[in-house]
Amino acid sequence: MNQQEDVFRSMSEAADDLELPQHVLHFWETKFSQIKRVKKSDGHHYYRLEDMDFLKGIKILLYNHGYSIKAVQNILKTKGVQFVIAIGQGLSDLESLSFDESKKIEVEPRVAEMDDNQIVGRAKAPILRRLFKFKENNDKASEEIFHDHHYLSDENRRLLQEAIYDLLECKRLLDQVR
Repeated sequence: MNQQEDVFRSMSEAADDLELPQHVLHFWETKFSQIKRVKKSDGHHYYRLEDMDFLKGIKILLYNHGYSIKAVQNILKTKGVQFVIAIGQGLSDLESLSFDESKKIEVEPRVAEMDDNQIVGRAKAPILRRLFKFKENNDKASEEIFHDHHYLSDENRRLLQEAIYDLLECKRLLDQVR
């Protein structure tokens, strides 16, 4: 592979690298004006490596952190494209950032924005009480922790994030079959 081929990715190559369907990349181009493919002399459009890092950052924010598109647009507006590129490159992590109080961004995970009736297959019992046990010997104490503080340990948060990512991957595979 020559150096020029290493610099650019076609739509299908980008989709394969990101493990996303091509229509998702097309959709993101309509929602994020910062995504700009390069048109080469052969008439085809290609993503630059910087665009690939930007797309990876968007994917991490949407799928791993659970932000909505509107929330990611807000992050782009307040923090800029380089911030999202840094996330895509693994140089920046949302949890490790300390925001200045005057510049604090208000973003909500996309699950919080949904109506309970919109979520297909949602469990009727609170998920945390069904999947995680805070204190096996004292159920009352665990209920108080759950109801009063909405507490999730780092390990439980990681497990839940992993489960969400697995479910999104299953949905993506099912969508490809349809």
